[in-house]
Amino acid sequence: MDKLSLPISDRDHSQGPTEAVVTLLEYGDYADPKCADAQPRIRSYQARMGCRLRFVFRHFPTPGLRAHAAEAAEAAGRQGRFWEMHDTLFEHQSALGSGHIVEYARDLGLDMDQFLRDMTGHVSGEHVRQDRESGVHSGVTGAPAFFINGARRLDDWEEIPQDDN
Repeated sequence: MDKLSLPISDRDHSQGPTEAVVTLLEYGDYADPKCADAQPRIRSYQARMGCRLRFVFRHFPTPGLRAHAAEAAEAAGRQGRFWEMHDTLFEHQSALGSGHIVEYARDLGLDMDQFLRDMTGHVSGEHVRQDRESGVHSGVTGAPAFFINGARRLDDWEEIPQDDN
């Protein structure tokens, strides 16, 4: 199995405690239907495992519109709303054009001047590029790709190991 080339750090977006027994990392793409299909499964694991699971998301978009959506999630993250934009982009993955993304940002109550400056200045482009590059160096060829506790799982990942304690 492939291993993560870039360890999880403060640069990553995560939900759950750092000391969780299981860390699930996804390399995802907001425009990929398989990535959207995985989200309910991830939420189910989070609900079932609670503080025993940490979920980390890294971007693995193809260039163009998909990278634009990843930058939008990062721009929202600069205002503390990454996960809200993350969920919105997956819910509306058939409408990821600039106009739609601006509408989502407005609906989330983001500071629109800041959001638009971040988007037009591609402030988060380097973060998205680094995520994708770390995926490539970790053996990822497409999204979704999952790592559990740093080890690569099949793209169509099986049951997350449970800690019975």
